Amino acid sequence: MHADFQKVVDSMAAMTCVVSVEKRADGSCGEIRIVTGNQAYIDSIERPQENVVMLTKKFVPNSLYTAYLTRDLNFEDSCYRAAVQKKCLHSYAHPDRYDVWFNMTFLPLWPDDGNLCYCTYTMEINFEPNSERISNISGEIAASVLETAIALRAAKDFKNAMTAAVGDIRKMCEAEYCCILLVDNENETCDVLGEDFSEDSLLRPAEKLLETKFYPIVQTWRDTISGSNCLIAKNEHDMQVVRQRNPLWYQSLQSVGVKTIALFPLKSRNEHLGYMWATNFEESRSAQIKEILELTTFVLSAEIDNYLMVNRLKVLSSRDMLTGVMNRNEMNIYIDRLVDLPASQKKSVGVIFTDLNGLKRTNDIHGHSAGDRLLRNAASALSELFDTRNIFRAGGDEFVVVLESVTQDRTEKMAKAIYLAEQHYPGLSFSVGWGFEADCRDIRRALAQADQNMYEDKKRYYMNRER
Repeated sequence: MHADFQKVVDSMAAMTCVVSVEKRADGSCGEIRIVTGNQAYIDSIERPQENVVMLTKKFVPNSLYTAYLTRDLNFEDSCYRAAVQKKCLHSYAHPDRYDVWFNMTFLPLWPDDGNLCYCTYTMEINFEPNSERISNISGEIAASVLETAIALRAAKDFKNAMTAAVGDIRKMCEAEYCCILLVDNENETCDVLGEDFSEDSLLRPAEKLLETKFYPIVQTWRDTISGSNCLIAKNEHDMQVVRQRNPLWYQSLQSVGVKTIALFPLKSRNEHLGYMWATNFEESRSAQIKEILELTTFVLSAEIDNYLMVNRLKVLSSRDMLTGVMNRNEMNIYIDRLVDLPASQKKSVGVIFTDLNGLKRTNDIHGHSAGDRLLRNAASALSELFDTRNIFRAGGDEFVVVLESVTQDRTEKMAKAIYLAEQHYPGLSFSVGWGFEADCRDIRRALAQADQNMYEDKKRYYMNRER
């Protein structure tokens, strides 16, 4: 029979091998071996292309497939469905272990040899994603994903639109729960971009997970996926693989009633953005769920990347890059917005002006790096008392704090608290002034009052130094 297999693979121009799948007595999947391959396939192991690294560079007929690559549940599932269930399969994926795209076809072979079933595995390697291959899915799924992409692109509120999209995806997967989680590796934080539950779900919102320092667990998912493009644990057998690879996460999943899970990384331009996952779906739906989520994560990653880029640009245009507080341009926009409020929405406003004492002297004696450190400490001291969004660096050493819906007494109390906050930073000294108006549309009058009071405070500071 192996001689016949060799004729089969040698008749194929693309990289092709024959795979044997052991069908156990209970119908489950046993050992999977690479029986033989054509020269192109053998070369892919012994002389792999750029960006492809195999576990060994020696092809040995009838070896376990794990001799060549890390165990991959997706590969096992495709081999089983082709060899045992006699299905013709196609997949186009970008495994995390390789910086290439794989165009894969699995075709059943007949007859079986007792408990051994066979299929062919043919692959083509692309160094760039091929849009035609990616879109080669059912019309129903393609139409739904296209609809989602259009809705996101046109949405004024991206997060609300993303939540609606996650709901549509959950329903397509017929899963109990679906979520998109963003990961900020620089700040070691996670953020839920959208999630959706079935009506009878008892699962907890992901926000509850984030309260328990979830980032370290998320960092383990890449190893759990183990170089594949996703993790699909569709039954107890697959969940035991999750248990072996990630015991802590497995226990967490079991504790909240997760029986099955499909986990997909979100990546764009080689940047890891986060994850999308669906839980508690029927095993019979796993192949279709893989098809749905492979396409949706590819499309949504681009939309999410664009959303994050716009947010980063917004931060760059509104933040002072040295201190991290808002810049003067953002202050002017804020003030104009308060001035233009209709009378029905008027509110009180308190303004606090601060100016650093001795910044020029610090720069002259110790250099600009010391002066920059003083400015950053000033912003940190103010951030101990006020929300960063209400602190503005108005000029070189001037900071302005704007407080909405406060009393005059509260404004004065917060202004005086700055003198206590400055004591946490050696060498930091503020001159402070404050102003208040019952109608925020008169904020410019409060600004002028605060500026004048700050100027008087600075005069007192220098008079005391001369004594």
